[in-house]
Amino acid sequence: MATETEDAHDDGHHLPAVEDWPRGFGEASWWPFVTALGAGGIYIGAALYLMAVGDRTLVGPMVGPGVIVGSIGLFLVGIYGWMYHAFVVHFWERGADEHGANKLQWGMIAFLGSEIATFSAGFTYFFFIRSQDAWAEIASDLPTLLGSLVIINTSILIVSSVTLHFAHGAIRRNDRGKFLGWLGVTLLLGVVFIGGQVYEYYEFIIHEEFTLTTGLFGSAFYGLTGLHGLHVTMGAVLLTIVFVRGLMGQYSADRHVSVTTASMYWHFVDAVWIFLVVALYVGAEVGA
Repeated sequence: MATETEDAHDDGHHLPAVEDWPRGFGEASWWPFVTALGAGGIYIGAALYLMAVGDRTLVGPMVGPGVIVGSIGLFLVGIYGWMYHAFVVHFWERGADEHGANKLQWGMIAFLGSEIATFSAGFTYFFFIRSQDAWAEIASDLPTLLGSLVIINTSILIVSSVTLHFAHGAIRRNDRGKFLGWLGVTLLLGVVFIGGQVYEYYEFIIHEEFTLTTGLFGSAFYGLTGLHGLHVTMGAVLLTIVFVRGLMGQYSADRHVSVTTASMYWHFVDAVWIFLVVALYVGAEVGA
């Protein structure tokens, strides 16, 4: 009796997950599991860090940060393996882009669903802080969040969604020149956005002395914006892979599923940022 893996090879519909390491589960990939372990470890490390704060500490002060650093490393390894096998090696070796297209897109939808849950937890934490009677005292110590930099950064990210939409439309019309041009502009805008967020951190930490340890709001602000910045960075890596493949002529009007999948991720990240600006930046200023 043939196994699932053998069937996947025999019928010609070989999924990227079959090649994933470690083996033994047919088409079930371990990379999302490794990524989830890393993400979960970040929360565990944060909890251990809180347990080390105060007069009656339960763990050492470096246990939590150590777990967080290790978990971030595991998370990045999982993301690398996931992206590599889903977007790179499978298509380079087989020369086919549309095998398992629906599965790849549904997999991205499932991943984005888990991301909604992750961001929702962070927003719930902020809304809990915002609803407290002590908010007026907390807000009085905050720097001016809603400045020109965040407005410019938000505009850059919104424009990047528009340019990516144009790139996606161009490849569907088989216009590779415009596809690469618009995709390159999108990638550049993404890098500029990341640079703008780094500069914003620099201004807050160095000049305003507003850090991760600046009360409950500091942890909410840097937790949410840092998590989003990590996602934008991941999206930029993904778009870079797509751009390189585009330069090598691997996309056409009939072969662009990974462009569609990467676009879904980028548009999601943009939508989260808009909600984050309204809830975090504007929400912190209103009533302050």
